[in-house]
Amino acid sequence: MPGMNPGLDPANPALVAAFRSVLLRQLGIVTAIFILLLAYGAARTWRAAAGSPPTARPPRPALPAEPKARRFLRIAFGILWIFDGALQAQPRMAGGLPSQVIEPVAASSPRWVQHLVNVGGTVWSYHPVQAAAAAVWIQAGLGLWLIAASAGWWSRLAGLASVSWGLTVWVFGEAFGGIFAPGLTWLSGAPGAVLLYVAAGMLIALPLRAWAGPRVGRLLFAGIGLFWTGMAVLQGWPGRGYWQGGDSGTLAGMVHSMAQISQPHAQAAIVSAFASFIADHGFAVNLCAVIVLAALGVAFVSGRPPLLRVAVPAAVVFCAADWALVQDLGVSGGLGTDPNSMVPWVLLLWSGYLAVIQAPESAERAVASPLRTRFSPAAVRAALRPAALRQAVGSASARSMTALAAVGVVLVGAAPMAAATGDRNADPIIARAIAGASIPLDRPAPGFRLISQSGRPVSLASLRGKAVLLTFLDPVCTDCPVIAQEMKAAGTLLGAFGQQVEFVAIAADSTHSDPAFIRAFDRKENMTTMPNWLFLTGTIAQLQQVWNHYEMVAPRMMAGMTPRSDITFVIDHAGQIRQEIRDSPGGT
Repeated sequence: MPGMNPGLDPANPALVAAFRSVLLRQLGIVTAIFILLLAYGAARTWRAAAGSPPTARPPRPALPAEPKARRFLRIAFGILWIFDGALQAQPRMAGGLPSQVIEPVAASSPRWVQHLVNVGGTVWSYHPVQAAAAAVWIQAGLGLWLIAASAGWWSRLAGLASVSWGLTVWVFGEAFGGIFAPGLTWLSGAPGAVLLYVAAGMLIALPLRAWAGPRVGRLLFAGIGLFWTGMAVLQGWPGRGYWQGGDSGTLAGMVHSMAQISQPHAQAAIVSAFASFIADHGFAVNLCAVIVLAALGVAFVSGRPPLLRVAVPAAVVFCAADWALVQDLGVSGGLGTDPNSMVPWVLLLWSGYLAVIQAPESAERAVASPLRTRFSPAAVRAALRPAALRQAVGSASARSMTALAAVGVVLVGAAPMAAATGDRNADPIIARAIAGASIPLDRPAPGFRLISQSGRPVSLASLRGKAVLLTFLDPVCTDCPVIAQEMKAAGTLLGAFGQQVEFVAIAADSTHSDPAFIRAFDRKENMTTMPNWLFLTGTIAQLQQVWNHYEMVAPRMMAGMTPRSDITFVIDHAGQIRQEIRDSPGGT
């Protein structure tokens, strides 16, 4: 898919170092946010202890107690978001996510899905460090926000924020969870783990009074039951390969591929053994999966507590088995972004179970709560007045202040990512990562005396007083035009300072060192409009001498191969080599 793979090794040291550096800088900002809030809290406590009168504010209506089911769902998915944020901080994430995670997921989907996913993948590929760091802080901030905000509009906004980010990840990171791709199966994670985060966020965003009584739990189980029953039908549908054993079986091949990723030996051995078991007993394994999914789906749709008391623990065991044996825990290999779908399924099931069996004793308080008036237009306008805002901040609880800090953490990631999304130019770190680290030098540049493209004699000594960017080009190679255009772009970027720089290329191949080849190259690449561009050549003996001298400076110019090194030497006005810039734009 275009734009997905910039040719980077996910473990590229330059990219990993840049990612770590950005994370540390942003960690400093996050730390500062919490220090400021702690200082504010300490100052407020000190003022209260010193006898300062408390900030006057109108009495606020008491909120109903948060139901146990909602509290479990909120805290559990908050922890899950934080865990996912930690996974996003893995060193290989910046360079590897588009090509090794997003692209393979989208590759089997329809063309329109690939085009849509490619939009997000291209943004990540162009700005890998900013995108990877943004994912870390957005998800960590969402998790902290969910945990800290237990009730009121802060809590509901946290749920809506989870929905918004979850849908973004589901579309651009999971290619709609693969629901448009062939081979869709609940066992491998359909409909996408993050869509379950979205469902949890929608439930958390409901008014607190909606959780009074078992209605939310029953609706949740009805939705899960219908979906699982549909997945059972799809799992048992003939012709999809799930009834087959052996190496040609779809499920056996899926599990076997999971065993090949980088992971602890014991974990790989368990998954590999299960793949072999499926290969020998493919029909029985699939029959078991179909029956269990269908039976649990019917039990969930019924919503009857006696059935749920059996079905929910059975579903938890089934999910745990699938998570370990089919989904391979979802976090191995250095590029796992979440624990896959089984963990969020269990959390949703348990939350629904608590909602169904909890006593409806809070129902009357929830219905009678004046919470509704707090969201009226007049109340919102009054709350946004400067005086009201000062009073709200002055009297905010520790939970509210922590939730505010969590929003700040989200913005630490979201703001740079928003700026990167609007920037169509690739981050310079990509070029540096592909090229390798530049090497600072301080040694005399080997002299030369050659002929320019116009036939004028040029020596290195004649260029004293100017900085020189020196490289070696073959007029007919595939990536040499790219290097020449990079030289031209550098001259443009230098502006008036470019008059103090000479951009020099020396013929790198004896076969095409004739001035006619060089002039043709200049005309084709429009280098004739660049006044400080020199493309030098000479006799074979002269060129060989220059190649040999500069090979001693840059050992990558190997004997027996073309001397084009994809290296640019930065030579100062006194003829000293100050920097060796390694580059390979074309990859040939």
